[in-house]
Amino acid sequence: MTRFTATRRLALVPAVAAMMLTGCAAGPADAPAAEAPTTPPASDHGAHAGAAELGEPQTSILSISTDGEATVLDLLTEEETAVGSAHAPSAIASDGRYGFLTTADGVDIVDGGAWSWDHGDHFHFYRGEPAVAGSVPGEGPVVVATPPLSTRGATGLFFSDGVAVAIDMAALDDGELTEWFRIDTGAESGVVAPAGNHAIVAAAGTATVYDDTGEETGETVDCADPSGAIATRVGTVIGCADGALLATADAGPVELERIPYPDDAPRAAAFGGREGRPTVAALSGENAFWLLDTRSRSWSRTEVDASLIDVVAADDNDGNVVAIDAEGRVRVFGADGTDRGSTEPIADEDSTLVVDTQRAYVSVPSAGTVYEIDYADNARIARELVPEAGLAVSTVVGR
Repeated sequence: MTRFTATRRLALVPAVAAMMLTGCAAGPADAPAAEAPTTPPASDHGAHAGAAELGEPQTSILSISTDGEATVLDLLTEEETAVGSAHAPSAIASDGRYGFLTTADGVDIVDGGAWSWDHGDHFHFYRGEPAVAGSVPGEGPVVVATPPLSTRGATGLFFSDGVAVAIDMAALDDGELTEWFRIDTGAESGVVAPAGNHAIVAAAGTATVYDDTGEETGETVDCADPSGAIATRVGTVIGCADGALLATADAGPVELERIPYPDDAPRAAAFGGREGRPTVAALSGENAFWLLDTRSRSWSRTEVDASLIDVVAADDNDGNVVAIDAEGRVRVFGADGTDRGSTEPIADEDSTLVVDTQRAYVSVPSAGTVYEIDYADNARIARELVPEAGLAVSTVVGR
């Protein structure tokens, strides 16, 4: 691998500045009390100058139109606010605050203006001003992997031309778009996975840990055909051909632990899970899903009576798994595959699925609609939300 630059500063629209707020808010009932996220804690509790600290999360839909107009639709009041203009998006990924938009020129970053900060036994919730934050140049489709906290660690970008980039999230929170590193791997596919104050580049059959200056640290380990990465309550998961690597980090070095598949069933290529939870889901072939429990370091595979195109683990007390099937229905399954409800066909091939504490949100660009699904109530459609500016992609912020 050839390291181009360790730190690269890019143009950034000024963001909201920093301010300390003190109160503590109780977290969701099913959030564990003892485990803290693997990103090292900070004294500011995720506070940001000009942002109000809230007693509970106030989530919104961040949507981007086909011509790049970004808006935020408040899920409490259903009021829509214009944010600004980005480039036309083809995909979106999010950490619960920022939208990372795949565009023809790279990745545009939109700050949704609302976020949560996981303090281990409770959460802090904030709302500030949304803004179009800046752009990261890159070529081709990109794989995005975000850290557990929007104000710490790095967001990883792996472009299809083999360039791996780590974005400094603390700097982004302070109003500056900075790259920890930009590396030309020479590989056709891979991932950049955050782990504390480090980022792991998995490409060309190996996984290598880099620090925030772009220097290699620790041992390189094998990871054949890397695909998919996600932050969990326990650590960051990286998909490999023979299973997963679990990266954990406190204030010290990153530890990489292999979790092999229990059999030779079709592997996981991408992961979906509710933010801040230990169990994530992945498709396995046409009609099955994997569940990876990062606490127990174990996989389980479940076959269902449907062809699936997307799957996300809610990892709630009832173990709900939310999916979209090939007919466009939103399906809810138990961990054992039991059918817990479904909608009529509403989704299409461009739909995205986000699962929150009590609701799932399905973006359907062809209908210009975001469906709010009560997945614990037989997949009941609770609301149909229609952004006035139009809809190409969307996500949920404030979670």
